[in-house]
Amino acid sequence: MEGDGEAKKEVNMSQLAGVQFLLNNEGKEVPLSSIEGKTTCLFFSAHWCRPCRSFTPNLVQIYTALRNTGKNIEIIFISLDHDEASFWDHFKGMSWLALPFDTGLSQKLCAHFGIEHIPALIPLSATPSSGVGFEEDAVRLVDEYGEDAYPFSAQRRRELEAMDDARRKGGKLQELLGCKERDYVISADDIKIPIADLTGKTVGLYFGAHWCPPCHVFTKQLKEVYNELKILRPESFEVIFISIDRNKGEFQASMSSMPWLAIPYSDTARQKLTRIFAVKGIPGLLILGLDGKVLKTDGRTAISTYGATAFPFTESRVSEVDEALRKEGDKLPRQVNDPKHRHVLELDMAKAYVCDECQKKGRYWVFSCKQCNFDLHPSCVLENKIDII
Repeated sequence: MEGDGEAKKEVNMSQLAGVQFLLNNEGKEVPLSSIEGKTTCLFFSAHWCRPCRSFTPNLVQIYTALRNTGKNIEIIFISLDHDEASFWDHFKGMSWLALPFDTGLSQKLCAHFGIEHIPALIPLSATPSSGVGFEEDAVRLVDEYGEDAYPFSAQRRRELEAMDDARRKGGKLQELLGCKERDYVISADDIKIPIADLTGKTVGLYFGAHWCPPCHVFTKQLKEVYNELKILRPESFEVIFISIDRNKGEFQASMSSMPWLAIPYSDTARQKLTRIFAVKGIPGLLILGLDGKVLKTDGRTAISTYGATAFPFTESRVSEVDEALRKEGDKLPRQVNDPKHRHVLELDMAKAYVCDECQKKGRYWVFSCKQCNFDLHPSCVLENKIDII
């Protein structure tokens, strides 16, 4: 594209040799000249391709939105279907133009543009009547940024990535969690909570989904810590759920077990945050400090290993807790012999357990039987003067 300052690949619309017209999805002929002066993309796709069928509706939505806001854009469908019936089955769901079905020409265009997989979206320049540059496949760009990706160039990707970087490092919660139309997050009962109310708090961004079994486990752990901190440190910690659910019903099912807040399911900020923080797997918990900047990218490990003790979940605090636990463990015996139990109990570390002596919950150090489900608090061992081996 012009102004990118990079070596350009060349294409000429004479590559469409022998094509006198394009088609709309009603089968009507449209002059090839109709795309002159427009930002034009070639869309390589096929009805037999599942990723193509998944991507196409999203592209239709983006194309429609861009046209409705006055963007001078056109897309030309290049079919890689095996027969003309399949071509029409696929094309009827599109709102742009297409080359008449011609497997020979489609293969030539694939070779010319280096198409190795589909779907592929190749942006051309705005002057298709002469030699022009063309960009790399923009499918990923469109998936990540939607209509903001327009005009789908490498320069636009750099601009968008710079904007993401600024949001990630800026410490401005409204820019990060909100948008022009929304300055609030919601509770499980759909009450709107101003994003401004989060200022001065440690904030956890929880990426999860109802369909994910590990998320169910972590939600329970996080809920325990969240409720504990509500008592010990009121108004100091808040969690914002960033849903990766597949539909609103799943989102509501997720929220039904959560006492914290969320980005509305219908809001594209969910996808934006997933992209900005490069979330690759769930459950994930990212910790923002009092200044709104990232403190810790792996809050899940801190929560599941150390619980509320590690608050505010900084690297230094986690190190302090870890060192304190190590010193505590150094003072404890390695093995004990409880006369009420026939096996030797060994010192171990557990995220959670119930003491068989006092029936109270415990975590961290425990004297545990390796052969059966029997655990004792270190305090119960010391108070009852159980034999040390």
